[in-house]
Amino acid sequence: MKKKLLLGLWFSLLLGAIVVLFWQNEFKYSLPTPVPENYHKIAMGSRIDLKCCVNDNKPVFVHFYNPDCPCSRFNVPHVAGLIKKYGDRINFKIVVLNKEKSFTIEEIQDKFDAKIPVYFDSEMAKSCGVFSTPQAVLLDSSQKLYYRGNYNKTRYCTNADSNYAQQAIDSLLSHTNAPSFDALALRAYGCSLPKCTK
Repeated sequence: MKKKLLLGLWFSLLLGAIVVLFWQNEFKYSLPTPVPENYHKIAMGSRIDLKCCVNDNKPVFVHFYNPDCPCSRFNVPHVAGLIKKYGDRINFKIVVLNKEKSFTIEEIQDKFDAKIPVYFDSEMAKSCGVFSTPQAVLLDSSQKLYYRGNYNKTRYCTNADSNYAQQAIDSLLSHTNAPSFDALALRAYGCSLPKCTK
C-alpha cells in the first residue's frame, strides 16, 4: 500500500512538473499579451516620426525584438528571411527591447545575419503602439502606419497561410489596398515589454 501511495505521489509530482513546464514554455504565449493600463493606441494610417529613418521614399519595416523572449527567438529565421527577400526595397530596422541585459549591435546583427540598423530605444515602441515582442511595424514611404501586428499565428512562423507581416509587405509593395487581417494578426501575442505593466 505504501509503495502505491509513493508511486501515485511521484506520478502526481511528475504530472505537475509537466503542466508547469508546458505553461511556462508554450501555453502562456498562445494567450493575448495583456494591454498595459497606460497604453496609448496608435491608429493605422497615423504618421510615425521615428527620427531614425532616412527619408529615401522606401517603406520602413521595424522588428521589435527581445532576445530573452522565446517567441522572439523562434521567429529570428523568419525575420532574417524577410530581410534577405525584401531588403533592397524596404528599410529594415531592429529595435531591441530588453532592460535586463546589454546587447551589442554586432550581436543582434549576427543573430539575423544582416547588417541593418539596430536601436535600443523603447520610445520607438511607444511611438508605434507596440507593447510586446515580437511585433512587426510597417510604415509606408510617407511614414504612415500601414501594419502593426504579429508575424504569424504560430510562434514558430511555420504556417505560410498566416505570414501576416509578409502579406502586409507584399500588399504595400504591389500598391494594393491593405489586406484585412483577422484578430490573430492584430492582437499582440508574445512577451510583454519589460516594465510596461505594474
